[in-house]
Amino acid sequence: MTTAATPAASGDPSAANSKTVLITGVSRGLGKALALELAKRGHVIVGCSRASDKLSSLQSELSAASENRSNCDKHIIMTVDVRSNSSVEVFARAVAEKKVVPDIIVNNAGTINRNNKIWEVPDDEFDNVIDTNIKGTVNILRHFIPLMIERKTGIIVNVSSGWGRSGAAQVAPYCASKWAIEGLSRSVAKELPPGIAVLALSPGVINTELLQSCFGTSAALYPTPDSWAPKAATMILHLTVADNGASLTV
Repeated sequence: MTTAATPAASGDPSAANSKTVLITGVSRGLGKALALELAKRGHVIVGCSRASDKLSSLQSELSAASENRSNCDKHIIMTVDVRSNSSVEVFARAVAEKKVVPDIIVNNAGTINRNNKIWEVPDDEFDNVIDTNIKGTVNILRHFIPLMIERKTGIIVNVSSGWGRSGAAQVAPYCASKWAIEGLSRSVAKELPPGIAVLALSPGVINTELLQSCFGTSAALYPTPDSWAPKAATMILHLTVADNGASLTV
């Protein structure tokens, strides 16, 4: 482990106080890279994904990466389908039963349609984008905001996109879902009590499976999730209630 990766050298404002960070879509891509980076800095990860086959190895990777060795057994990783309100409800109940309340939530789980004109996108594919990207985010908010309200503190990061602030041909369902995240975040920001904040965060253009589905081999021209995660982690850890309702970009 390099010196730059340690909490003190990273400029992590919470190096002395471990934070609990809930990340959805934690099994791959941005979610996994962010989880490993935060664990490396000594923070506790509460992660979920519907890719149950990838979660057991992730648990081991988080423990191995943990800068704070006392946190190795504190990470909570569960198989959850964020599209399902009942699945998220079970997840929230399990977390609450462990007396855990996230300091930060990163609503990262997301998917995209295959490149296609809107009238040629199959209805089930459209539904999957909307159910994952919008309903999945709302299901997490529905069950975890009350926990934050009870504790009177918390930061919620809803992962948006540059395409949530502009349009692009052939990915209209995805663009629509991320525009919704922008509007949802601004609206919920007006509903939250003092001490809690929600914002929309665009990760920038990163070489993920999602980008590869749109750009093909050209996706390799962009940064990898592993190279993105240190900057994103630092930015997320520095967020405060003053960022409530903001639309930011890593």
